[in-house]
Amino acid sequence: MPPLPPVTQAFILANVALYCLDFTMGGLLFQWFALWPLQHPFFYPWQLVTYAFLHGSIGHIFFNMMGLWMFGSELERIWGGRRYAHFMLASILSAAICQLLFNLVGGFGSPTVGASGGLFGLLLAFAMMFPNRTIMPLFPPIPMKAKVFVGIYGALELFLGVTGTQSGVAHFAHLGGMLGGWLMLRYWRGQPPFKGRTGRRR
Repeated sequence: MPPLPPVTQAFILANVALYCLDFTMGGLLFQWFALWPLQHPFFYPWQLVTYAFLHGSIGHIFFNMMGLWMFGSELERIWGGRRYAHFMLASILSAAICQLLFNLVGGFGSPTVGASGGLFGLLLAFAMMFPNRTIMPLFPPIPMKAKVFVGIYGALELFLGVTGTQSGVAHFAHLGGMLGGWLMLRYWRGQPPFKGRTGRRR
C-alpha cells in the first residue's frame, strides 16, 4: 500500500466521517445528499457530487476506500493534488449523469450512493498510464496486468448492467466514471473530441 497523499487522504477521511455521521443519524443524510432520480421529488443539483461521499454499508465503503488508496495515491503523486481533484470530480460527475439517464429511461426510483464512479475513473487512468503494471486484485486473487484487470471489470460491468444482474448495484455509474476519466485524459492530451488543445501529456 502506498502512503496517502493529501487529497486522497482528505477524500477518504470525509467519506469515513460522513458514513459514521449518517449511521448515527439513522440514514437521514440519504434524503438530502444521495443521488435521487431526476423524476423524484428528493432530487437536488448538489447530489451530482454529494452522493460520492455516502455509502450503504461497511463493506461498500471499505472496498471503495481501499481502491482509492491503492490506485488514487500513485496518480495523485504524478498529477499533483489539483489535477487529481479535477479528474476525480470529472469521473464523479460523469458517473452521476450516466446513472441519472439510466434511471430516467428505465423509470427507476432508487437513490445512488458511493465513490465507485470516481474509483472506476481512477482504475481506467491507472491502466492507461501503467498498462503492464502487475497488480493482485482481491477478487480473483490472481496476478494480472492492469490493462487486463480493467478490461475485465469494464466488460463485466457492461454485461451486468445490460442484463440487469445484481440489481441494486449502479453498473452504469461505474461505466460513466470510466467514461469521464477517459474523456478527461483525452482533454489533457489534446486528443479528439478535444483536438487542438495543448496541455501536458501523460
